[in-house]
Amino acid sequence: MMLKTEELKFDEKGLIPAVVTDHYTKEVLTVAYMNAESLKISMEEGRTCFYSRSRKTLWRKGETSGNVQHIVSITADCDKDALVVEVVKDGPACHTGAESCFFNKVYESEKFNDFSIDALYDLIKGRKTEKKEGSYTTYLFEQGIDKILKKVGEECTEVIIGGKGGDKAETVFEIADLTYHVLVLMVEMNILPKDIIAELAKRHVVDKKVKQQKMK
Repeated sequence: MMLKTEELKFDEKGLIPAVVTDHYTKEVLTVAYMNAESLKISMEEGRTCFYSRSRKTLWRKGETSGNVQHIVSITADCDKDALVVEVVKDGPACHTGAESCFFNKVYESEKFNDFSIDALYDLIKGRKTEKKEGSYTTYLFEQGIDKILKKVGEECTEVIIGGKGGDKAETVFEIADLTYHVLVLMVEMNILPKDIIAELAKRHVVDKKVKQQKMK
């Protein structure tokens, strides 16, 4: 059941904070403010429109830069006084040119591993642009596409063997190897992780439509 906008709780200035997130990566892109009018425009146009507290006026994201944010969904929190706006963006969210406005770390715990596929991708990419002596990754790039494809094929076979043998630990190990070599291939072909996520998201939508048709 959809919440009515009249049920939202705007502050004394008629504003409500909007946390904008990337639909594909789930990364927080920016935090802005909306008033009733900008929220209405955002929902009608399907793109983000905010209220500038400094200029005291409405502004549409991408109006001058072209970096439009297409809205996938808008969700209110339990108190109905804050919003999460999930978007598909046409370009960087930050005026600095960064993908997200949040890039200045204030604190980071040493207890938790900050691993991500994007971080691994960037590390692999660095081994291509800034060659490191003795690096296996750099070696693969130097050998070229045929060598990389051969390794991807070999790792596919190892995954099949692990899965067929029913050994979970071995299969996990081999899938990790395959993932690494696929990422090397992606860097070589200039394919970004978000390109794969976008393709999977499109297939997810198609799958939902097929299921809906079968239910009719």
